[in-house]
Amino acid sequence: MKRPILIAMPLGLALAGCVNLKTPEKPIEINLNVAIRQEVLVRMQRDVDTLIDQNPQAFPQRPVSPAPAPAKPQ
Repeated sequence: MKRPILIAMPLGLALAGCVNLKTPEKPIEINLNVAIRQEVLVRMQRDVDTLIDQNPQAFPQRPVSPAPAPAKPQ
């Protein structure tokens, strides 16, 4: 019973000395420009959709043509 404790104590002391904390020399910088830009684009798209819906004469819609049928193998 004493033997595992005797083996574990030096091992625990050895591992305790391995922890090293060092603060970074430069401040941590987090770049959030991508998320902000995405939100702005979504809001602009909603505003544009609303503007088009409110003024259909200023933004005529092109007729949607059906997709061509695939060629049949001979």
